[in-house]
Amino acid sequence: MSMTGLAGRLPAPDDLRSMFPGFAVSVLVAATAQFLSEHYGAPAMLLALLLGLALNFLAEDGTRTAPGIAFTARTVLRLGVALLGARISVDMLAQLGGPAIALVIAGVVLTIGFALLASRFVGRSWRFALLTGGSVAICGASAAMAIAAVLPKHEKSERDLVFTVLCVTVLSTVAMVVYPMLSNLFLFDARDSGVFLGGTIHDVAQVVGAGFSIGPETGETATLVKLIRVSMLAPVVLCFSLVIRQMGLADLSEGRRPPLLPGFVLGFLVLAALNSIGLIPQMVADWAGALSRWALLIAIAAVGIKTSLARMLEVGAGAIVLMVAETVFLGVFIVTGLHLLG
Repeated sequence: MSMTGLAGRLPAPDDLRSMFPGFAVSVLVAATAQFLSEHYGAPAMLLALLLGLALNFLAEDGTRTAPGIAFTARTVLRLGVALLGARISVDMLAQLGGPAIALVIAGVVLTIGFALLASRFVGRSWRFALLTGGSVAICGASAAMAIAAVLPKHEKSERDLVFTVLCVTVLSTVAMVVYPMLSNLFLFDARDSGVFLGGTIHDVAQVVGAGFSIGPETGETATLVKLIRVSMLAPVVLCFSLVIRQMGLADLSEGRRPPLLPGFVLGFLVLAALNSIGLIPQMVADWAGALSRWALLIAIAAVGIKTSLARMLEVGAGAIVLMVAETVFLGVFIVTGLHLLG
């Protein structure tokens, strides 16, 4: 992330004390979710979101924790997305091969296009379509939070984000169990199974779990394909930002137009470039990946705390149908592509 952009979002030193209670609560919720995840096997993101929803009263106006929760949901989120770039490199593309890369990229683009089209049939806005379509197409909860950061804000923005993260995490968990069985049904070999799992399951953790449940080669291929989908996050967010800006729909709540390239996307690209030319040691890249995961977990805990469960339930059945349809579309496209590629 650029220093100028980051400095513009960080609180002044005098405000740090007021931020601490809300940040500390978010960290505590994230740590609790991680502990429960490790002991009971449920996705940490899902647990952090549910625990946060139960603590919504901490984000009410006038509470000591409200400022820090708002800061965490925004700035810590962007830091986590930027750090994802340290895991991306050009070498990953060479390992997979042109046809498989084209299939994965086409799946991302067409799934987002499908979301925009299908959203009209369930009465959802283009904002909701981009949010859900991007999260399904790219990398689940991480993509949802990154895309939400550049979409124009409205009164239901946080509700839609929490719903999307909740739904995409549940769908990803179901896919982690079901898709390996489908891979056997389709008679895929180890490599094609990895492309299928990495190209269709939403969250990285579930891709790793599903892939290595079949075997090491499938697990490694699935993780590689998934990281290529993650690498699409920056260009997709940039495209969304450009289109929104061009259409005059950019969020002007801060009194000025947002930057053409959001700071966290720039940070993602810089880290990916540094990693591609070998300037980031593997140990540092691993640390950045772990820090990114924790930052996103803490941020989603804060987003959950900020969101009223009653308001989230207002989303309706149409939104669920849309996300399931997007998931099915992506799965069918990747399976069809693998069969055509032979």
